Amino acid sequence: MSQMQNVEKQLREMILGLEVGPGERLTERWVESRFGASRTPVRAALLRLETEGLICRDGRGWTVSPINLAELEQIAVYREAVEVAALRLTCALQDRSAVEIIEAMLDSCDDKTPREEWHRVGMDFHIELARLSGNEFLFRAVRDAMTRLSRARWLEVRDEAALGRAWAEHHAIVSAVRAGDAGVAARLLSAHIVGSRDRLVTSLRNDRRGLRARGFAVVA
Repeated sequence: MSQMQNVEKQLREMILGLEVGPGERLTERWVESRFGASRTPVRAALLRLETEGLICRDGRGWTVSPINLAELEQIAVYREAVEVAALRLTCALQDRSAVEIIEAMLDSCDDKTPREEWHRVGMDFHIELARLSGNEFLFRAVRDAMTRLSRARWLEVRDEAALGRAWAEHHAIVSAVRAGDAGVAARLLSAHIVGSRDRLVTSLRNDRRGLRARGFAVVA
């Protein structure tokens, strides 16, 4: 792994894991010191993270992009289109046995599972379900959308009721896919995406003051 790739990978993980919060300023000098990297690979890594929407320019420096409520609503529309398209392709497959791996992944979580693992499995559910479609473009679209949602979903996994609801909905979707019922699976997935969006946006709107107190920038 090159120096640029190493900086990009580690800084991305820090941003997505909220170790560096939305709205927090970054300087090239701090990144260089933090990762022991030289200026050129650091600038290249920052430019790559900018294209993902994770950071943005702030004068001569950089800022971790705030959580944008309007963007969350737009991503949900995008997700519904691409995820349902991928799901219908999966339901049409003759062999859908691979969905059992996704079900096992869901079953691996219980009340003793760390929040970090709940977050990862929740992300992977949507990504791996899209992968089963066999359409590389739909898979990449879902993966990229889930990456953009990652920070906001970290805040969502604090809610026990939200976690339980999401897992029940995930299992229902898996059951419909295993049965090859594209109509039911699509309706369940659409309702899940829209419901998750509404709950997440409402929660973030209601908690904006508390999030600001923690140094997290949330914009409408």
